[in-house]
Amino acid sequence: MNDTRSPLQTVFIYLGALLILVWSGGPFIWQFSTSFQLDKALTSGSPSLIPDPFTLEHYYNAFVEKELHRYVWNSLVVSLATTFLCLFVGSLAAFALSRLNVRGRFGILMVILSVSMFPQIALVGPLYLVATNLGLLDTYTALIITYLALGLPLVTWVLFGYFETLPREIDEAARMDGVSVPGLLWHIILPMSLPSLVTTGLLAFITAWNEFLFALAFTSNIDRQTIPVGIANFTNQYYVPWGDIAAASAVVTVPLIVLVLFFQRHIIEGLTQGGIKE
Repeated sequence: MNDTRSPLQTVFIYLGALLILVWSGGPFIWQFSTSFQLDKALTSGSPSLIPDPFTLEHYYNAFVEKELHRYVWNSLVVSLATTFLCLFVGSLAAFALSRLNVRGRFGILMVILSVSMFPQIALVGPLYLVATNLGLLDTYTALIITYLALGLPLVTWVLFGYFETLPREIDEAARMDGVSVPGLLWHIILPMSLPSLVTTGLLAFITAWNEFLFALAFTSNIDRQTIPVGIANFTNQYYVPWGDIAAASAVVTVPLIVLVLFFQRHIIEGLTQGGIKE
């Protein structure tokens, strides 16, 4: 297809893209700059974007004094476990609702979606009582189960939409060749749905990685607390270490940015194709 845009339209498109980039990337750039500046520079009357002098003091404080690496490990364990469980359970649910003859499947999907509509603050109290009675406080299990409930509706809906775009003739051909229903899912549907799996996996991972409220309620010591709670613990009654917080935020944000940039092609393909019915 020939490009019929005028030069003025092209200029506006690139200008809009630049404004979006500055709007979205500005806070991250400022956060990274803050992590390399001395405390006295951060509290001065004229803050600067360029660190002068440059310092790694805040990274030392975050990792050595405040043991940021322990929070990172806890978040990594919980987020990875949540992601794999969301993909496993969500793919089974989406496959059953999309490819099998399930009566009232759209009603079931609406029920699944309605689970994610409850405000988290309304669920903290009841879930805290359940976790207390089951002895799950200060455990990975409590966080993983809770995050699974938070991420599963989105994973199921995105995978369902993507599975619906795959031709039904594939199922018929596979069954004629003697492929079982689990084999159809494992050997045919899932390999063809890699973009959607990457998209939903990243969304589930980021949701678990950034969640704060339930992690704050269910954990009370550094052995199980995740990154958002750990960063919140940096502050005290009389002092907010902005540099240390910026350093910790930079450390935990970079992996997410790298993952999104690395898988951006699969993310775009997974989100767009899930909305098209062939």
